[in-house]
Amino acid sequence: MILTLWNAARLSMPVFLSLLCFGAFAQSESVKDTSAVTEPPYNTAAVLPLKKLNENDTVNRVPMRYVNAEPYISLQQLLKGNVSGVYIQEPSGEPGTQQNIFIRGISAPLLSKLELFDQQPAIYLNGIPLIQDNPFAYEVQKYDFNRIGTATNLLTGINANNIESIEIIKDPAVLAALGPVASNGAIWITTKRAHSGYREISINSYGGIVQKPRITPVNAAYDNMFRSRYYNKYASAEDRLIYPSYLRDSTNSDYYGPADWADLYYKNTPIYSADLSLTAGSDRANFRFFGSATKNAGNADKTSLDRYVGSFFINVAPISWLNVSSMINYSRLDRKRNRNIRDRLAEQRYIPDLTNPLTPNKKLYGSYLDEFDKVIDKNSNNAIQGYVAISAKYKGISYNGRIGFDYNEGIREAFWPTTLLEGNNYVSNYFGYNQRVVISNTIGYEFKLANEQTIAFVAGNNYMADVNKFDYAYAYNGPNNFIKINVVEGNTEYANYLEPVGFLPYYFPSKMMSKLTSFYGHATYSLKEILTGNVVVSQDGFSNMQPDNRWFTGYAGSIDWNIKKHLLKDYSPLSSLSLGVSASHSGKLLSDDRFNKGPQYRVDLGWGNEPTLGSYAGMPGISRPYTSGWVGYGIPWSLNNQENIAIRLGVLQDRLKFGVDLYNIQSKDMLFPVPVAEEWGYSNAYKSGMEVNNRGIDFTVQAIILPPTSSGFNWTFTGNLNYNTNKLEALPDGLNEVIIGENKFVVGKPIDAFWVLKNNGIYNLDSEVPTNPQDGTKLNYNGIDLKNGDPRWVDVNGDYTINDDDKVLEGNYMPKVFGGFGNTFSYKSFTLDMQFYFALGRKVLNQYASSRLDFINTDSKNDINSVKEITFWEKKQDLFQYPLYNPWSAVVPYRVDQDLFLDDASFLKLRSLSLSYDLTNKLNGKKGKNPFRMASIYITGTNLFTITSFKGDDPELAGYNGIYTGYGLPIPRSLILGLKIDL
Repeated sequence: MILTLWNAARLSMPVFLSLLCFGAFAQSESVKDTSAVTEPPYNTAAVLPLKKLNENDTVNRVPMRYVNAEPYISLQQLLKGNVSGVYIQEPSGEPGTQQNIFIRGISAPLLSKLELFDQQPAIYLNGIPLIQDNPFAYEVQKYDFNRIGTATNLLTGINANNIESIEIIKDPAVLAALGPVASNGAIWITTKRAHSGYREISINSYGGIVQKPRITPVNAAYDNMFRSRYYNKYASAEDRLIYPSYLRDSTNSDYYGPADWADLYYKNTPIYSADLSLTAGSDRANFRFFGSATKNAGNADKTSLDRYVGSFFINVAPISWLNVSSMINYSRLDRKRNRNIRDRLAEQRYIPDLTNPLTPNKKLYGSYLDEFDKVIDKNSNNAIQGYVAISAKYKGISYNGRIGFDYNEGIREAFWPTTLLEGNNYVSNYFGYNQRVVISNTIGYEFKLANEQTIAFVAGNNYMADVNKFDYAYAYNGPNNFIKINVVEGNTEYANYLEPVGFLPYYFPSKMMSKLTSFYGHATYSLKEILTGNVVVSQDGFSNMQPDNRWFTGYAGSIDWNIKKHLLKDYSPLSSLSLGVSASHSGKLLSDDRFNKGPQYRVDLGWGNEPTLGSYAGMPGISRPYTSGWVGYGIPWSLNNQENIAIRLGVLQDRLKFGVDLYNIQSKDMLFPVPVAEEWGYSNAYKSGMEVNNRGIDFTVQAIILPPTSSGFNWTFTGNLNYNTNKLEALPDGLNEVIIGENKFVVGKPIDAFWVLKNNGIYNLDSEVPTNPQDGTKLNYNGIDLKNGDPRWVDVNGDYTINDDDKVLEGNYMPKVFGGFGNTFSYKSFTLDMQFYFALGRKVLNQYASSRLDFINTDSKNDINSVKEITFWEKKQDLFQYPLYNPWSAVVPYRVDQDLFLDDASFLKLRSLSLSYDLTNKLNGKKGKNPFRMASIYITGTNLFTITSFKGDDPELAGYNGIYTGYGLPIPRSLILGLKIDL
């Protein structure tokens, strides 16, 4: 905590001093000046430099009316379905958990969460590129279900009611101007600003509940009935002797009694939020304060997230040509995590006996939950962002400079008693922080030419320094359940004074630093409001690249042409028509600094079951990076070549507007973990040369179907969709295909396809199994003859052996088409908003069904995938619809890598429905006094229904790689009542 306060104070000191000095100066100035504080520099050429004809285009902006009256807690939820080309993954409804953003597809296979991190766009808050948790922590973990530490989604710290606009930046030239940090796209968030005028107060508050879902609980009788079909048809006498103990005795009320556990797990839970903002000031100096307290909750396992936000903005104009702006923003997140067995065991790295699941009996399950009274599981995140910015313009010369920072930290304290871990207790502590400092300076000059032509030149430099650090320790076998911290002797007179007392600890400190600097120049040509052209050239240097490839030269250009004003000015049916063409050649950043060193040693002394230990026989040491992969020399920058054609069309006085973007993204020279010979000892070798193409179309429509009339009724519609395809264009070393685990990548095929066997039913008789006419051998699976009760897997290559050569690439875990649409109906003082979200052409691999059907192998393995949560006693899908294979067969007929478990996960969701009533006129009255600028009351429901053919509970609850495990908590349905007041 001391470190937190010191860093916050140290980083915010320049902001504080600037506020103090300039605020005092502005107040003491006695000379009147007609100059006014203009918009803050984060909305000018200082940060988003390229001038575009369609800079006020709303196609790529989130319609804030859909989200301002809804209890969304994360930025990802604000974006979902609201902007074309942006796909959001929400694999769990637990508040504060990680959600993923993809803009215009993925540029590399998602083999793990390390690659997932490198696919995320840059998030800008008032021009500050926010720093997120670095994925290097996953390298000290055995499982990647959750990142060590709080595992909290840091983008839940952004409050929707503090936001003026959210714009998705996809234009290649603008992205190139932002630099390599925006190579995956950018999300530009502008908060509500301080401005001159009389004091303004805004209040937004709501309260409501998240509703528990309707489920079908089951007990051992259901599981026994389900398994009995297989035992009656295929089991031997020996198989019956080892029937699971919890199913043997039907008089055992612990398992065969009432399945009333759901009342303790699923609950209606209150949620609330209260926001307040105050804006005041003059033309010379003004400020804005925003404060918020929010409680968001899930409907399962008592999960929740508490958020507190405070922001302060100040703008001053000490002289007519100089503006100074500053911001400081703080957020606090306290997360109450789930009590899932799998998540706990993944952190503890210890698998107890999993033979018997939790009981579905409410009383006994309640006794189990009582043990969590002894548990400590505190998860807190603090974040602070700020900047000081100067904007000056004098006789055509402009200067913009800023110093900004983003600091966030996560603190987790965890303890689990012996009663939850077979006599073992466990403690862990985590403190980690991410720190970013950004310094930027630009200077420009604008030449005015004849015929309303202008040419503007801008030169600048950006510098960004990042630090990612964490200290993580865990320990076992404490002396009792009352001592919940790890302690040491502490007496320096003894040689072993640092040895622990009681616990057996493991300590993992880690730190990573990187620096990025860019020198760039922009040139803009403008002809009236008809034509704008931009050219961008930049030189970027990045410390995570190797010394001989540290610098990268990028460039971009764009042309925007207003066809309506140029050629069709008098054509009245057409209200607007513009065409924009943009292209760029830009670099991509590496998140891990290990690639800048070539061959290296690492802490890599573990073994198969525990790969992350840094010691051997109790002695610390380092080794070659056998498990993480070989890194050699000569690694160049990865790069993106992008092209975009944007068409904007409006008819009927812009009552009907269309936006169409055609894009092509060629990602080249990317690193790829190529498998190597086993005798090398390495799992893979990272090599450059992977190339992936994404191409598609973004489509947006905005329509005023019924304009406001004297009747007071109107109807507007907005819709967006994206169609995207990806293709692997090249692999390193000229390879045509590569197999990594259960994934196969083939040049010319999509990178997100599943590699599966084709299933064509069941063999009911041994005689049905095909026989090779040449040698009389039966069709076999890897040498094991297929027989009665085995699957009819398709022998694709006709060699009478089913193996990996018969697997095919099928389906995609990224949707082919996705988007959303909304309607707004207004009648007098009433307004009804509804927003839908859809994804089509998406597949998921149903590992949940595979594991439940493959109960023989799942139960016998006793590994992390054998964990049975309390939701084991919930009917998530109909398992009786699958073929009745022999689960004891050596071919493992219910293996997950077959299209039997490749489910269609397309869906349409009604995400929100909101009804509001405008109270402004009624509250202001008729006496000429109007204290209320706006007042309304609203009621909103979210996640109201889903239309899908998916076999599981929710098609969204699949992992980043399209694997549905059934462990994700449900996305809750909520109902809130709120009040907004502007004074």
